Amino acid sequence: MKTLWSSLRLVLWATVVLGIAYPLVVTSLAQVLFPAQANGSLVSVQGHIVGSSLIGQDFSTKPSYFVGRPSATGDHPYNPLASGGSNLTVAGKAFQDKVTKLRNDWVAKATSAGVTSPVPEALVTASASGLDPDLDLNATLWQVPFVAKERHLDPASLRALVESNAVRPTFPWDPPAFVNVLALNLALDRMSPAR
Repeated sequence: MKTLWSSLRLVLWATVVLGIAYPLVVTSLAQVLFPAQANGSLVSVQGHIVGSSLIGQDFSTKPSYFVGRPSATGDHPYNPLASGGSNLTVAGKAFQDKVTKLRNDWVAKATSAGVTSPVPEALVTASASGLDPDLDLNATLWQVPFVAKERHLDPASLRALVESNAVRPTFPWDPPAFVNVLALNLALDRMSPAR
């Protein structure tokens, strides 16, 4: 009986400290010190939440917007509940077929817009999480002719918009320059509203 009561006291103590007190302290500190991150880094426009700066969105069905890296979350692109990428090996047929299909789609689009440079790898391969909200600067700039054509914009001014939204490396170990696709598309809408 003595062991049973000791065990019950330990379970009760662990529940109160680790299950209630610790989460309350951590959540409170997060809300005070990092409120935006603690609430999902949500992005709102005129009081309406339009996405998160940390989770990519599917812009592939909207030709007048820049497109991010492909999602690896299955039938529902950029589903945060399915994060984790895929188990496809780069040497496997399934992976190669997926990349080939994406590349062919981009080549067809590029041909119709007069773009002859090769399709950037970032536009045909998913990130490790499958939810990457960012796209490298070169892959973003490669899309300028398509978006400019759809929005009837001067490619040079659109290129300047992309460059102004780029996050550039500060230190040698930082990643190459990249662009948050949602932030860029919101800036694009401010510059020239979608039709």
